[in-house]
Amino acid sequence: MKQRLFMSRHDAEWQAFAAQLEALELGGKTAATAYRDFPAAYRRLCQQLAVARARGYSEHSIAHLQQLAQRGHQQLYRHRSPLTGRLLGFVLGGFARLVRKEWRYLLAASLLFYGSLLGSGLLVYFVPEQVFSFVAPEQVEQMEAMYDPQARRLGRFSERGAGDDWLMFGYYVMNNIGIAFQTFAGGLLFGLGSLFYLLFNGLTIGAVAGHLTGIGYHQPFWSFVIGHGAFELTAITLAGAAGLKLGSALIAPGRHARSEALKLAAQKAVRLIAGATLMLLIAAFVEAYWSSMTYVDASVKYAVGMFLWLLVGLYLWRSGRNRHAPE
Repeated sequence: MKQRLFMSRHDAEWQAFAAQLEALELGGKTAATAYRDFPAAYRRLCQQLAVARARGYSEHSIAHLQQLAQRGHQQLYRHRSPLTGRLLGFVLGGFARLVRKEWRYLLAASLLFYGSLLGSGLLVYFVPEQVFSFVAPEQVEQMEAMYDPQARRLGRFSERGAGDDWLMFGYYVMNNIGIAFQTFAGGLLFGLGSLFYLLFNGLTIGAVAGHLTGIGYHQPFWSFVIGHGAFELTAITLAGAAGLKLGSALIAPGRHARSEALKLAAQKAVRLIAGATLMLLIAAFVEAYWSSMTYVDASVKYAVGMFLWLLVGLYLWRSGRNRHAPE
């Protein structure tokens, strides 16, 4: 794009940004109103400054944008809320808004994950010997021991005492977050890594579910997974969505260079994986302290599990829709 066209296209936006800066620098009642859209405007200005530098536009034009960016940087960190407030705002509104904005990637990840899960589950249920096509024989034996109806506790290390649940909480945190980050980081391989991990985990989980259901272990298995699954499985698909977004930026960078497109995509993808990590922490807590219980009636676990799935769905659908919801 010619410099003259670039300048004329964005001149009104820069004037509006300068007016925001003046209001913020003066302070008073108008500062709060001026700051409402300021962070997004500041990010756009920084991107435009980078474009102007990359294209070798005149020093005068770059100096003007640089001055605006420096003033904007000062105001951004002057008015930025404390870390606790930003985290709370992200949890209460920003994360769910981001998930809804990136719904296409979430839909793609969900179809890959749940589609493969359902497919392998039905295959193994109706053709039991096919379980060994997805899971090694020793792993099948381990799963049968974990969900034996006679076990004192469900899940890994079923013979542990209730006092060891905190150890299992740590194990589940490390294991689940490891899976999520594999799925996310796989997006850097043009999305192929994320695609692989979504399919691999879906096929494996589905095969285990189909096998345990087929041999009559359905009640301990499903009563175990329904509670924490609301957070854990949703987090896996969110990690996959974040990875697919990275892969999409590399495959189809559009008008940007691949490095720039990846940088822009990563800004949102990292926030998606951060939210997924919070969900995995909740999942690990529920899995260690609630899901493994055997003295709670299965019907109660099913009721609690359905409530948690509904809660997660409502959170992602409704949270942050209020106009004044926190960022």
